[in-house]
Amino acid sequence: MITEKWDILDENGSPTGKTTLRGRNFLKSGEYHLVVHIWIFSPDGKILIQRRSDTKPLMPGEWAATGGAAISGENSYSAANRELFEELGIRSDKKSLKKAFRIKRRNSLLDVWMIESDIRQENLRLQKSEVSEAKWITLAELKQMIQDGKFHNYGSEYFKKVFEKIEENLKVLA
Repeated sequence: MITEKWDILDENGSPTGKTTLRGRNFLKSGEYHLVVHIWIFSPDGKILIQRRSDTKPLMPGEWAATGGAAISGENSYSAANRELFEELGIRSDKKSLKKAFRIKRRNSLLDVWMIESDIRQENLRLQKSEVSEAKWITLAELKQMIQDGKFHNYGSEYFKKVFEKIEENLKVLA
C-alpha cells in the first residue's frame, strides 16, 4: 500500500514547503492539510451520497460525502476533480465543479465543492476500495439520515452551510 504524501499548509491555505505522510506524522498547531468534499445534485433536486467501504480505517461503512485528502502538489480543484472521478466515475471541469466554501478544522482546511450531474445510478463506476454503494436521495431524506445517525455527522456548522448551498443550487434549477 502506498502512503499518501500531503502538503502542509498554513492557516491561509498556503504551502509551507513541508510535507507529511498520511497517518505517520501529527500536524502541529497552525499546520493544516487540505481535504475536499464534493456534493452532487441532480436537475430534479436529488443528492448523490455514498457509503464508505467496510475496509476503510476511518468511518468504515458510513454514509458520507464524496471526497478525501489532497495529495502533495494538488490544489483544491484538482483534488476534488480527482476524488469525484476516482470514487464515482463522474467527470467534471472548472465550469461544472464549483467551490462552495471552506471550513477550518483542527488540522485540516476543508473545501466543499458542488456539482450538478444527471448521471444514472447504474452508470456510476464505484472505486470498491473506497465506496461500497451510492444512491440518489432527497434533501429531506438526507436530513433524516443525519438526524437518525445514518449519515456521518460532520457537525452543525458544516451542515448549515451545505444545506444553504444545496438549496441555493436547487433554486437555480427550479
